[in-house]
Amino acid sequence: MRIQVRRTGGFAGIERHAEVDTSGRPDAQEWHALAEQAVAAGRGTPPIGVPDGFSYQITVDGKTVYASDPRLTQEQRKLISRVLKEGA
Repeated sequence: MRIQVRRTGGFAGIERHAEVDTSGRPDAQEWHALAEQAVAAGRGTPPIGVPDGFSYQITVDGKTVYASDPRLTQEQRKLISRVLKEGA
């Protein structure tokens, strides 16, 4: 499974992008479950965020959903943090 996260917005407006490929990872099942929950709670179009808040584009195996602060689910927040931390 390929998981991509693109973060835009924020005070400085700096875009950040990261990707994780779960193939062959020992924790792949955990990633898959988290990604499925995050995508299920996402929107098909970018939501209106708050001033200086972050907006996110989450793509899992070609399916893209959108989310923004402060309305992230716990699963979305966890997935976004992990991908931006561990991804390339």
